[in-house]
Amino acid sequence: MAKIEPFEKYTERYEYWFEKNEYAYQSEIKAIREILPDFKKGIEIGVGSGRFAKPLGIKFGIDPSNKMRNIAKSRGILVFKGTAEDLPFDDNSYDLVLMVTTLCFLDDVDLSFKEVYRILKPDGFFINGFVDKESRIGKVYYKFKDKNVFYRGAVFFSVKEVLFYLKEAGFKNFMFKQTIFRTLDKIKKEEPVKDGFGEGSFVAIRVQK
Repeated sequence: MAKIEPFEKYTERYEYWFEKNEYAYQSEIKAIREILPDFKKGIEIGVGSGRFAKPLGIKFGIDPSNKMRNIAKSRGILVFKGTAEDLPFDDNSYDLVLMVTTLCFLDDVDLSFKEVYRILKPDGFFINGFVDKESRIGKVYYKFKDKNVFYRGAVFFSVKEVLFYLKEAGFKNFMFKQTIFRTLDKIKKEEPVKDGFGEGSFVAIRVQK
């Protein structure tokens, strides 16, 4: 069952995070943009309020939360209601699929990634941005997850675990970017973006069908 309650109940708090942590947010966008391919038709799964789709030029989104969808629509995103495990799209529909900080809220990662693979066109790209469970911030989120209204029901993953699911789904041509090298309270400007993973708390993985 989709974990939408906190996003329905604490919508303003969700939006405020991006304002309070502006530099971390912009750093995440920068990391994704560095591996963003040329595309004609892209969709973000778990689009939320459109905070990533909008600046990255992605015009379509899907989300189970009514309130999140309404905000994304106000930002010019064409949004569908649905979940990652059961995407309401035909095979080979998109040449780019984006998923950012949605991974930890999925009910079934294996099924979700296979659905992404299904709706991607041949040679299409999937970019997944998430907080690495083994990173500094990932460990903090996990330690205090029961006190966080958004992360109480979340399940965090390491990069190796995500790679396992991506390979199981059939993806190839892996590319990695990482950013957020300090705790959020210490970030006073945009963080650098580096290749690979293992140092930064936010990791973006690009794979291809």
